[in-house]
Amino acid sequence: MKHAIQDVLTDKTEDNAPDIGASSLTLKVHPWRSSLYEELHNRPSPIIHGNCQVAHFTVLLNDNREALHEHVVDLCKRFCVPAPGPESSCLYQDFGGFELRWERHLEFSNFTFICPDVEPFSADALNFIPKDWLASLPGELVVAVQMAVIDQPPTEQQRHLWLEGQRASGSQVADSRAEVWTAFKLHNDGFGRIITCNNELTPYQMGRLVQRLFELETYRLMSLMALPVARKLGGELGRIEDGLARLNESISDIEADKDERTLLQELSMLAADVEGHRSNTNFRFSAAVAYHDLVRDRLDQLRETPINGVQSLREFLERRLTPGIKTCNSVRDRLEDLSRRIHRTTSMLRTRVDLSIQEQNQSLLSSMDRRSHLQLRLQQTVEGLSVVAIGYYILSLLEIGFDGLKAAGMESVNSDLLKGIALPVVLGAVYFGVHSLRKYITKDTNKLNAEKTSANSD
Repeated sequence: MKHAIQDVLTDKTEDNAPDIGASSLTLKVHPWRSSLYEELHNRPSPIIHGNCQVAHFTVLLNDNREALHEHVVDLCKRFCVPAPGPESSCLYQDFGGFELRWERHLEFSNFTFICPDVEPFSADALNFIPKDWLASLPGELVVAVQMAVIDQPPTEQQRHLWLEGQRASGSQVADSRAEVWTAFKLHNDGFGRIITCNNELTPYQMGRLVQRLFELETYRLMSLMALPVARKLGGELGRIEDGLARLNESISDIEADKDERTLLQELSMLAADVEGHRSNTNFRFSAAVAYHDLVRDRLDQLRETPINGVQSLREFLERRLTPGIKTCNSVRDRLEDLSRRIHRTTSMLRTRVDLSIQEQNQSLLSSMDRRSHLQLRLQQTVEGLSVVAIGYYILSLLEIGFDGLKAAGMESVNSDLLKGIALPVVLGAVYFGVHSLRKYITKDTNKLNAEKTSANSD
């Protein structure tokens, strides 16, 4: 293969972003402008000339991003070819006996090896790649598929041999200018297999077709990564739904505050479980939908023409892949519905608790009102006794005064008569004074309580 491209995407800074200059105009450009222009030209399709075999690997990206990059650099050093930079997201390079196409995506990294002039599905295709390097590839392998690109339609015997007798799906693609066959299964060598026959496609068009087929295989498997999660989560959601139904039945039987607190605690535990499952699976389920949309998009781009008596690629994937995606969507919707139901149950229980608290407050206020009436009566009784006591002491003081006048020589002073005359006057004055003082204190207290109530309302 003579086609060799190395694409190194680096972060653009303001210093290396070219300004727009003219004799009468100078504009300062955004630092991302150049990288945004180049983004549409990243990951170009290969150029496929004649017969060849292509091996494609997809490795998940977790904490192995740097290790994968170093692994690619190591391969480049072994073959003395330029290595990608630390910020590179792809590499397209001819290594002599094969061409390597390395692409790093958000969640996975692709390795595609194009080996020309190799018999279909021959082990010689991977002999050009160092076995120790391939065996030590960092990360978990998800996709491993080999494609035989031929220029003559395969016979039935060849298809049976290459696909190891497995039931194949196939169709004419690219407006009947190419033919594709695959079983969508793993074979004895651990690889999936695709047979692609080129009838009238140019090398560039053939490269685009190969790229779409590999993307179709990668995206369909990545979309199904959510299916085991959905199956495992289904049983757990059943347990939570049963617990929520039992709590809803218990709400109508609440008789004491203790029951309400216990139910609120159990609801909080269910809500925590549901939110934990949502946070753990939200990305996986959303990614499944996105990958499934890409699968359907790639199927549309293939422009299939069915072959009589053979199941097409679209028919197979719609019958086998779509139910799995719908299962994932169903579990995700079930999880979201369960979260809303728990929220409604919690709101209903909190309303019941608020009503219970209001009833307790009303009972407390009624008790306080009764105590206030009793206190008022006691206060009135004490007030009467206070008038008598104060009047008695005042009259005693007056008696002392009358006795003093009589001792001073005023024999005509009749202390008993004067005390009798002073009695109603003293009692009336004392009663009026005590009553005015109580009225003033009550008015001041009511005013202070009203100010506090207004402040609390604000």
